[in-house]
Amino acid sequence: MPDVQKAWAFLENSEPVASAEEVEAAVQRLASEIRSRLAGAYPLVLAVMGGAVVFAGQILPRLRFPLDFDCIHASRYGVATRGAQIEWRVAPPAAAVKGREVLVLDDILDGGETMAAIRERLLELGAKSFHCAVLVEKKLNVEKPIKADFVGLQIADRFVFGCGMDAKGFWRNLPEIRAMKEG
Repeated sequence: MPDVQKAWAFLENSEPVASAEEVEAAVQRLASEIRSRLAGAYPLVLAVMGGAVVFAGQILPRLRFPLDFDCIHASRYGVATRGAQIEWRVAPPAAAVKGREVLVLDDILDGGETMAAIRERLLELGAKSFHCAVLVEKKLNVEKPIKADFVGLQIADRFVFGCGMDAKGFWRNLPEIRAMKEG
């Protein structure tokens, strides 16, 4: 059984990075940007589980155009904080990808290695084009191997949680984005 007291202590030692209202405004803006670029494409939209579940649930009802939806589950981290090889827990649906414009939804673009590997795999499977939308992008002082087409919020390089992102398994369900207090 998870330690509920640890979860509450974790929350108490954090501070808001983006309010629920700021997240809502970012999702609304992203939906508008995606509609203007992909509304006529009948894209395949893939959510990266488990972090993108909240973001996907918020943005999909706002994408008022025909699309197909599925999910993928790719991880580089597992229990480690730095990953090497990508692990496909749920691979992209090859038959559905071939010849399609594909939009991948994810919670955060951190270093970009996982999203770059997802792009590579989808293009290998014959995707006509690849687009990605992320709720949050970390501003890093290094070049990333991929640039998101649609970014909701840019944040400093901090460990964040909420809106699908977890902190040691806790608080994916928060409507706001938080980070551990500094100092």
